[in-house]
Amino acid sequence: MMNEIQLRLEQNGKGAFIIEDAGERVAEMEIGISGNNLMVYHTEVAEELKGQGIAKDLLSKMVEYARQKQLKVVPLCQYVSAQFNRHPDQYDDIWNRHWRQ
Repeated sequence: MMNEIQLRLEQNGKGAFIIEDAGERVAEMEIGISGNNLMVYHTEVAEELKGQGIAKDLLSKMVEYARQKQLKVVPLCQYVSAQFNRHPDQYDDIWNRHWRQ
């Protein structure tokens, strides 16, 4: 049985939404929080779990967190960027389209 999604956040704002199975990390979405921006760097799901909607679960959890904390999301991750571009109406309220590195 897989554990639910947990957020591990360090003092410096770096962290990840993770899913563990029997103590092993099987999926993660790496993030960083800076000011009122939540940067999403990378999403990775173990090979054997691909195609089960796990990345989408991580995305939902991250979006819910961003809304709760009133953060704007900077989708640097290819997966998250693709989802934001595909469904802009769903993410418009939290998408920071004006962010420049």
